[in-house]
Amino acid sequence: MAATTLVLLVLLCLSAALTCSGGGGGGGTSNTGIRMKLTHVDAKGNYTAPERVRRAIALSRQINLASTRAEGGGVSAPVHWATRQYIAEYMVGDPPQRAEALIDTGSSLIWTQCTACLRKVCVRQDLPYFNASSSGSFAPVPCQDKACAGNYLHFCALDGTCTFRVTYGAGGIIGFLGTDAFTFQSGGATLAFGCVSFTRFAAPDVLHGASGLIGLGRGRLSLASQTGAKRFSYCLTPYFHNNGASSHLFVGAAASLSGGGGAVMSMAFVESPKDYPYSTFYYLPLVGITVGETKLAIPSTAFDLQEVEEGFWEGGVIIDSGSPFTSLVEDAYEPLMGELARQLNGSLVPPPGEDDGGMALCVARGDLDRVVPTLVLHFSGGADMALPPENYWAPLEKSTACMAIVRGYLQSIIGNFQQQNMHILFDVGGGRLSFQNADCSTI
Repeated sequence: MAATTLVLLVLLCLSAALTCSGGGGGGGTSNTGIRMKLTHVDAKGNYTAPERVRRAIALSRQINLASTRAEGGGVSAPVHWATRQYIAEYMVGDPPQRAEALIDTGSSLIWTQCTACLRKVCVRQDLPYFNASSSGSFAPVPCQDKACAGNYLHFCALDGTCTFRVTYGAGGIIGFLGTDAFTFQSGGATLAFGCVSFTRFAAPDVLHGASGLIGLGRGRLSLASQTGAKRFSYCLTPYFHNNGASSHLFVGAAASLSGGGGAVMSMAFVESPKDYPYSTFYYLPLVGITVGETKLAIPSTAFDLQEVEEGFWEGGVIIDSGSPFTSLVEDAYEPLMGELARQLNGSLVPPPGEDDGGMALCVARGDLDRVVPTLVLHFSGGADMALPPENYWAPLEKSTACMAIVRGYLQSIIGNFQQQNMHILFDVGGGRLSFQNADCSTI
C-alpha cells in the first residue's frame, strides 16, 4: 500500500478579544451552556444498514491510509476531514442563516462554505451557501489583527483581510477569517470562523451535504475554546435501531453526566504534544484489551505516543467523534483477530462479497448476541469501556454481521461506532475524560 503524505497547515490564531456567550467562561447563557441536536450524516440518505456500514468502512480505510508514515521521513496525521459522521444544525448571522456542520473532536477549526465559492470549486451541500454580505453582524478579521498577524504563514488579501489555507493530503480549503453571531439549539456565541471560498477534496461527498464543520479539538479556534467552556459532552444514538432519535452535543455548563445511566468511569488524558496537528487531539491511556474472559497478549508499548523525529509523533490512542470505526495498530489488531477467531471458531461464516474492506470476521446476524463476547478496553486508572457485540460488530448484509474494528497503522483511534449509547464528557479544564453507558435517545 502506497504511503500517503498529509500536510496539515492551519494558518490562523485566535484573538483573545472575541466576545462569547454560552460557554463556561462567557456571559449571556453561561448558566445553561450550549446544546445542539445532532443527526447522523446518512439519516437523509435512505440507506440500508449494510449500506451505512460499507460507507463507514470506506471512510475508515481513508483515515488509516492517510495515517501511514510517508516515504522520505515525514510523518502524517489522520485525515479527519473525510470522516465526520454527525451533523449539528445552527444559525449564523443577522438575520440568521441556516447552516449544518459535521462535528469533530479531531480538529479545531470552525468553517462553512460561503457565497464567495467560485463555480465548481466547492463541494455540494444541501443548504444555500452562507452570505456574509447579508449579515449585519459579520466582520472580517483584518490582516493586522493579532488573530491573524501572530502566524507567520498567514496571508494578507488585497483588501487587507486575513485569508487562510488548510491543506490536507487529499485536498484542502481556502477562505478568509471573520467573526459572526452563532445561534445553537440553546445558547449562542460570537465566533471566529473560516468563510470558505474554495473547497477541493478527492471525495465529492466529503461533507455529506453539510455546510462545513465544527472543530471540538484542543486548539484555540475550537468551539469549546472560543466560548471559554471548560467541558463538553455528547451522547450518540446508534447507527441502527435509534427510532429516529437525535443525538446531542452539550458545551459548557450544559455538559454533565448527572442524568443517570451506568457507573461513571474516568481517566486522565495523556498529555498532547505541543506540535501541531498532534496538539489538537485528545489522547487516551489505553493499556489493554480483554475479549470475553481472555486478556490479549499485547506489547506494553503498542499504544505509546512517541516522538520519532523532532516535531513528528507516532502512536498513541485518540478518541474521535469524526471517525466511524475504531482502528487498532498491528500489535493490538492481530491478537484481537486471533482470539476472536479462536472463540468463534464454530460460528464464523465467510464475509459477503469479494471486498470485505478488512472486515474478515463474520457471523450470522441471528447469532450475534449469542456467540460474540463482550470486548473491554482497559485504561489506566481502572476505567474499563465494555463494548457489547452491537458496539463492535455491524451488519454487512441482511444475514451477516462482521467485526467493525479495522487495522490501523501508526495510531489507534476510538471511533464513534464504538461510542454509541455512551454519554462521554470531555473535562478539558480538569484534563479528564469520563463516560457512562446511557440510552442516548432519552438525553
